[in-house]
Amino acid sequence: MPDSVDAAAVRRWCATGLGGLRRHEAEINALNVYPVPDGDTGTNMMLTLAAAVEAAGFAGSTDGDESLGGVLRRVARGALLGARGNSGIILAQVFKGLAESLADAETVDGAALARALDHAAKTAYQAVAAPVEGTVLTVGVAAAKAALTAAESVDGAERADGRRGGGIRAVVRAAAHGARIALAHTPEQLPALARAGVVDAGGRGFVVLLDALVETVTGERMPELDSAAGLPGARGHRTVVEMEREAGSDEFAYEVQYLLEAPADAVRELKHRLAPLGDSLVVVGDDRTWHVHVHVNDIGAAVEAGVEAGRPSRISVTRFADQVRVRQSEVAHGPRGVVVVCSGAGLGELLAGEGATVVGGTPSTGELLEAIRRAGTERVVVLPNDPNVLAVATAAAAEARAAGIRAGVVPTRSPVQALAALAVRDAQRRFEDDVIAMAEAAARCRSAELTVASREALTVAGRCQPGDVLAIVDGEVNLIGDDLPGTGQRLLDRMLSGGGELVTLIAGQGAPEGLADALRDHVAGAWPFVEVQCFEGGQPHYPLLVGVE
Repeated sequence: MPDSVDAAAVRRWCATGLGGLRRHEAEINALNVYPVPDGDTGTNMMLTLAAAVEAAGFAGSTDGDESLGGVLRRVARGALLGARGNSGIILAQVFKGLAESLADAETVDGAALARALDHAAKTAYQAVAAPVEGTVLTVGVAAAKAALTAAESVDGAERADGRRGGGIRAVVRAAAHGARIALAHTPEQLPALARAGVVDAGGRGFVVLLDALVETVTGERMPELDSAAGLPGARGHRTVVEMEREAGSDEFAYEVQYLLEAPADAVRELKHRLAPLGDSLVVVGDDRTWHVHVHVNDIGAAVEAGVEAGRPSRISVTRFADQVRVRQSEVAHGPRGVVVVCSGAGLGELLAGEGATVVGGTPSTGELLEAIRRAGTERVVVLPNDPNVLAVATAAAAEARAAGIRAGVVPTRSPVQALAALAVRDAQRRFEDDVIAMAEAAARCRSAELTVASREALTVAGRCQPGDVLAIVDGEVNLIGDDLPGTGQRLLDRMLSGGGELVTLIAGQGAPEGLADALRDHVAGAWPFVEVQCFEGGQPHYPLLVGVE
């Protein structure tokens, strides 16, 4: 067995890890805290690592640098461009941290590997504006701490008797064991996991990767986790859960944006200063140029934080209350493009008819970057239409900006919000102002979905059974019903009770014939001053998408 990890061992680890994720993909996807059939954390992590393996030259195509650092850099770059979903973005950041820590190393002993795992865990944390404990981030930190402790304990013994090689094996075993313990305790840290009796999906995938590292270094396989028996600290029989969804609130009155020239260390401190000021904090960029976005009430403090971190420019402040929503009769064309993510033939045709470049399914960073380029303009807005695609869209926009394309992301959660955003585009505005106006339009469109429960689950609206109709508002089950038309009526009444002038209904796969028309008639009778527009979307999983503006 090796006394250190080299480039060949990294290749074996990635290949073994990919095999492990493929074996556990169905397990991770099938068990989901949200009782809808679209959980895909396992698939996202597997496809991200597959992209990393391909980009790193495992199939015979390399950039000529076969050093340990060179292979890790290609793995990290491939993971970034191939990242799918939040779990994929975080996995890419883990590899980035490893590549940075081991950039100049030819081989790695136990102590160096422990330090690299620690740096990787910190790098992953930095990718998330508001880290949540009880997730893959927690599992990564625990693994790193266990590795550092093991490295310290074996160092003295090896020096005393002249043995070498035990350190690397002790470190990888400790990291894997620490990750398993942390994974078992995630339900104690995140209430949504405790209610569902499961552990975090991304954390489960990370355990698979560390198990693969143990197998690579020691030649021994870690004991399989028995999802039927569960883990200590977790209830029930399911062992994974998709990541918590994030969204801003209406508590903050101003949106502040600026470009910032600053070193990475200063940007890390900037994030710490901005986080308590508001929400919707996004800071993305390369080693020197960053795009800063935050919703706050204290404009001066947000700008001052940027001045202390570096040199801000293109400062933009928008007061949400002053934004006037004007629906355009035609889509603005010209030197600006829009890239929209959606599933369903009807939705794709609808959004393409609005002048957008449409990307289907759950795209990777590279696929979204290619779509941005295909838009053929110097300025492009990306509408992800899914919280799980937001991180990928942000990464793709950052890559586009590095290539000279001014790309912005409007954090839409649903295609109905994309339609609202597209309706207010105005080519006469500055690009940054147009992006802000689109973001405001999307935020003022409340979105919901009707779907059918695929399994029994405890939700905030009560316990549901397979076949129950679920009305989901902002990621949470709001109503449980017996049929689509009746649940749809109750959902619309509840949403319109808070106000609304325009309802958008998009029928998907599984929608009974005439569902949208029946709901239009209900609104006409119960809410006579509300306009209703209906479309055939063909989207999977959700027979009906609803937007209220």
